[in-house]
Amino acid sequence: MPTVRPHASRAPSWLAALTFAVAATLASAALAGERPADRSLAEAARASLLAAASRMVEGTRDVTLFALSLVGIDYRYGGATPAHGLDCSGLIHYVFQEATGVVLPRTSRELSRIGKSIRAGDLEPGDLVFFNTRHAAFSHVGIYLGDDRFIHAPSRGGEVNVATLSARYWQQRYSGARRLFGVLPALLPDVITRAEARSSVQAAAASAVPVPPQDDQPQGPAAEALDIQP
Repeated sequence: MPTVRPHASRAPSWLAALTFAVAATLASAALAGERPADRSLAEAARASLLAAASRMVEGTRDVTLFALSLVGIDYRYGGATPAHGLDCSGLIHYVFQEATGVVLPRTSRELSRIGKSIRAGDLEPGDLVFFNTRHAAFSHVGIYLGDDRFIHAPSRGGEVNVATLSARYWQQRYSGARRLFGVLPALLPDVITRAEARSSVQAAAASAVPVPPQDDQPQGPAAEALDIQP
């Protein structure tokens, strides 16, 4: 079991990737001679990517803040709403559905199979953290808040609360973590998909070698474009 240590604050990895994409797009336009069309493409790509980064930041913040608003809700095995109580996977399901509109799997085991596996030292707010609390790996789940804290619905007789990830009890039962933001298509802003698609089409068009017209060929282009509940 790796020791879970809070890391120093840093930009989320997906935000660094978006920043690199913006820089690459701008550099590409510069190398192309800063033609008006190139500047227009660079500006559009930059605006799209920065908007995507902003939406990703807002998404993780919405999830963590909404989860914190549920502190004090009673635990109930199989519970899926605050009115009737929440179990651990019910908390995750309810928070993501309300804060992002995304419907996630209902059990901790199923949740452990989606998104991207990440190391404890790379945890970022909004990631899911899993534990073995019922003699089975990934039988308990919470949402990482940052600064070595996570929120979860613990067990019968308890209520939704914030716990310390590096506490001995959780250290000994830690099963792993998964990242959903920037990984699951449903949690990847549409603006990223549109920007990537547009860039791919334009890059392909720019690199295509014109074919000289021939008598027997048409003129012009022919193409379009978990079964364990806590």
